[in-house]
Amino acid sequence: MSKAADFITKSLLICDRAFVGGAWVSSRSGAVFPVRNPATGATLASVPDMDEHDALSAIQHAYRARTSWSETPAKARSDLLRKWHNLVKSNGEDLARIMTAEQGKPLTESRGEVAYGASYIEWFAEEAKRTYGDVIPTISPKKRLLVIKQPVGVSALITPWNFPMAMITRKAAAALAAGCTTVVKPAEDTPLTALALAKLAEEAGFPPGVYNTVTCSRNQVSSVGHMLAMHEHVAKVSFTGSTAVGKTLMKWSGDSIKKLSLELGGLAPFIVFDSADIDAAVDGAMASKFRNSGQTCVCANRFFVQENVYDAFCAKFKKAVLGLKVGNGFEEGVQQGPLINQRAVEKVKQHIEDALSKGAKLECGGSLHDLGGTFFQPTLLTDCSKETLAAHEETFGPVAPIIKFKSEAEVVALANDTPFGLAGYFYSRDVSQIWRVAETLECGMVGVNEGLISTEVAPFGGVKQSGLGREGSKYGIDEYLQTKYICIGNI
Repeated sequence: MSKAADFITKSLLICDRAFVGGAWVSSRSGAVFPVRNPATGATLASVPDMDEHDALSAIQHAYRARTSWSETPAKARSDLLRKWHNLVKSNGEDLARIMTAEQGKPLTESRGEVAYGASYIEWFAEEAKRTYGDVIPTISPKKRLLVIKQPVGVSALITPWNFPMAMITRKAAAALAAGCTTVVKPAEDTPLTALALAKLAEEAGFPPGVYNTVTCSRNQVSSVGHMLAMHEHVAKVSFTGSTAVGKTLMKWSGDSIKKLSLELGGLAPFIVFDSADIDAAVDGAMASKFRNSGQTCVCANRFFVQENVYDAFCAKFKKAVLGLKVGNGFEEGVQQGPLINQRAVEKVKQHIEDALSKGAKLECGGSLHDLGGTFFQPTLLTDCSKETLAAHEETFGPVAPIIKFKSEAEVVALANDTPFGLAGYFYSRDVSQIWRVAETLECGMVGVNEGLISTEVAPFGGVKQSGLGREGSKYGIDEYLQTKYICIGNI
């Protein structure tokens, strides 16, 4: 028996039913779908394949619970979030192993995600007590003007497979802290982590209907998503995923004018200027590009290196890429696991073939790994054209295409020549240049001399077609609040 399969049979956090209205339930039809380990192809468990009727039931439970939860004092909501946080931390190793089993990332990365995901619960446990309003200076001696903040209502939280824990806690903790009830719809590839979180939320003591989790296969995802986005009792939709799906959810939610948070596709530039510390830039490039096998929305997708340091950077970057250990995430020392599925492999292949057809040089990698399955070699391409697919589409895989540039003005124009604007990175030791480029890059987040920028204390989100709204930080809770103005007259 594999390490993953052996662990799954023993973990008390493995759930094979969905969590709705405070109860563990099957799909109405009785249908299930398998959850597989991308490293081995083995079936880990089967979970309910729910449809729009099951989603409606979850919405109704959340709607019935919304008034009592919104009236629960902020301190009490904070205490429950703190209990949830503590349970996540104390069960961290189990959560990490579930994540590696169903998503494939190295166990060290999964442990890091547990800590990262828990940090959002802890942060919003505190923010629950800080949803302050205002008293506005009066315009008349007989009037008083007040502003208060109130929970928006039932919130549908639709999350991706690449960070199956953190993308849930970043949304759900903010919503619960604000006084909203929630319906979580995790990705079909990684529902076990989501259900484990629901089990811990139940143990923490959230009232029935406040926290709900529905699972479904790819065959049902459109009908479930449609119900969550269309139903009048859902006041808020928060989605992390592709821009195409985000646009669809935006259209579906339009009839009822829902509040939206959309964290969509990225095409992050990674720029290395002549003045950069090359060793630091290589370290940042490795962290940004190859974390989670390149399957992150903020990972570097396009590398731009200034001509005077081009050869030095490429040589050091190649040496680092060649040193990556690929394998099953449960094995010691593994730094890159498998891609999530065969569709991901085909896209990576397409981007490499396209770059080579347009004159790129293959420095290393470029094909499936000897391990087979969805394991792919870390790949470095140099002398790339700015016309390649990788320069215009999110690769979501372990491929680093490098483009040479001459001037700051040229590279900023290239970096901004995209409809996307989530994250951007650059390395420079020129203080004036740092200010100029940081301000002119058209993206929601900028890493300057840093390849890892995500943290619960800072706002996460993009501009242009990379989305709407911000998650995390003091700004994140506002996405689940409405601002109400009260005028008191005849005082």
